[in-house]
Amino acid sequence: MRRGLTLPAPLAELPWIMLGPLTLLVLFGAAVLQSAAGGDFSTYAASHLIRFGVFLAMALVISRMPRKLVMDGAFLAYGGVLLLLVAVEVMGQVGGGSQRWLELGFLRLQPSELMKPTIVLVLASYFHTMPIGMIAHSRALVVPLGLMLVPMAMVLLQPDLGTALAIGFGGAVVLFLAGIPLRWFAGGAIAAAIAAPLAYFFALQDYQQRRVTTFLDPESDPLGSGYHITQSKIAIGSGGISGKGFGEGSQSHLDYLPEPHTDFVFATMAEEWGLLGGLFVLLVFGIVLRWGLTVARNAPDRFSRLLAGGMTATIFFYVAVNLMMVMGLAPVVGIPLPFMSHGGSSMMTNMICIGTLMMVERWTRAAGTPDY
Repeated sequence: MRRGLTLPAPLAELPWIMLGPLTLLVLFGAAVLQSAAGGDFSTYAASHLIRFGVFLAMALVISRMPRKLVMDGAFLAYGGVLLLLVAVEVMGQVGGGSQRWLELGFLRLQPSELMKPTIVLVLASYFHTMPIGMIAHSRALVVPLGLMLVPMAMVLLQPDLGTALAIGFGGAVVLFLAGIPLRWFAGGAIAAAIAAPLAYFFALQDYQQRRVTTFLDPESDPLGSGYHITQSKIAIGSGGISGKGFGEGSQSHLDYLPEPHTDFVFATMAEEWGLLGGLFVLLVFGIVLRWGLTVARNAPDRFSRLLAGGMTATIFFYVAVNLMMVMGLAPVVGIPLPFMSHGGSSMMTNMICIGTLMMVERWTRAAGTPDY
């Protein structure tokens, strides 16, 4: 009788039900990026796969971190990322009219990306130590809102509206999961509706204002501010059921589609792989997000549940906003598609979320043991 293949314990514990499909998605993304580069593997695809390998190793390291160390280091991590945001304002590199990056020689770091998982971590730690009876009180919102608004304001100065919204979304999800009464969310929605016109006229840059008006009526300036969305919808619609075939996408290869390897990589994929390719991408993201929600639901304590729920929400924000953006259902805010778009910062942030979810899953298995 043949003996079954037995993996070493550290490998057997990994969530292959998520890692398997995720790896397939990254490989599929590399194929799309190769096509976007005119068939050249080294331009985008090679670095995409290298980054995935490096950040997967980082995620595995994160997954082994003890719960006490993570909780104790939450505010320290938040302070460290906040200092990096200050450093961006002082000596950050400018690119595309925005000042968002720090040149470290071996790495071009975008600290605002690190704040997305960090805000989830610090709020989860804060609410874990708060007595349940205090959460319904208005004073329970003062510190969390301060923790959220300070980095959001700093990111808006760069300016980077998409990242600021992502930080706010992750923080709001943790507030909701922590049990903040719904009336406060309703009040926040009303305040946002009142503040939106003021923000449009006084806080947004000219190009950001044009993105909003273009979203409302993209056909009003099809060759100007509406060009991105118009070409994206043409690419997606022309793919049909099965697509034009690998390397046959005219929108990206003839340079009609802007940013075919970053923000609009889904449109590049849809033109060549059609509805079937799009359904595969959605299926994999569904598997990843369902696994994340399962990890959050099974977590052994409040801190772990809030942490896992917030990290899952962060990945969801990336996916939802990018897909809505390329289909003309949301303004173009520069949010890349996780695990497919070319870019190290996005890959780093999402792999931090994946590593944190694997960490919480390990805590759940270890609950009740002495080293937990």
